[in-house]
Amino acid sequence: MNRRILHVVTNVAHYDDPSHRTGLWLSELTHAYDLFAGQGHEQHLVSPRGGHSPLEPRSLKWPALDHSAKAWLQDPARMALLDNTLAPDNVDAAAYDAIYFTGGHAVMWDFPDSEGIQKITRDIHEQGGIVSAVCHGYCGLLNTRLSDGQLLVQGRRVTGFSWTEEILAGVSRQMPYNAQAEMSRRGALYEKGLLPFVPKVVVDGRLVTGQNPQSAKATAKAVAALLRTSGQH
Repeated sequence: MNRRILHVVTNVAHYDDPSHRTGLWLSELTHAYDLFAGQGHEQHLVSPRGGHSPLEPRSLKWPALDHSAKAWLQDPARMALLDNTLAPDNVDAAAYDAIYFTGGHAVMWDFPDSEGIQKITRDIHEQGGIVSAVCHGYCGLLNTRLSDGQLLVQGRRVTGFSWTEEILAGVSRQMPYNAQAEMSRRGALYEKGLLPFVPKVVVDGRLVTGQNPQSAKATAKAVAALLRTSGQH
């Protein structure tokens, strides 16, 4: 059963310090995209500003650079998708069954305050679609409000990259905010795995979140399972 999935990727290429490069954590996109493609789903990429989505350098090194990510890097057609992402104004939310927020530290800067992305997310959610995110992608859900004014994540079970994992990654002091704490401040019921950097997925109705890069495939599988049982456009 063919469905349409919208992936959200970042436009940000560096931290506040321009010498510290960042961007999309490639495998968080590729694991999901490959799984959805294998099931025949149609997929598109959107970013807050449209156009180019840079890659997080650390995601291009061992062990993060796995078979899936390598295959993308070696495929000009796939890489072209990252050079030509849609802008929010060019997206018809009514055409999509699910939205999937990818991560990489970069998204902490451009996901939370993108009104265009928030509108798409709200529309997909309110038309019965699936909202999903992996790792830092949940930053895209921090400020999304429903038509009644309530935050989408309020009272909902979610996960995402934990503050413990930020500290272990050695970059916590360079973060613009503590995403885990900000989620909790918004009334979300944050959960994390017993151990860092192991797969963890939380499904709360049509809201699906994965904790870290290791959770991308499992998050996509949970989304795919919901797509099989949800109403079709």
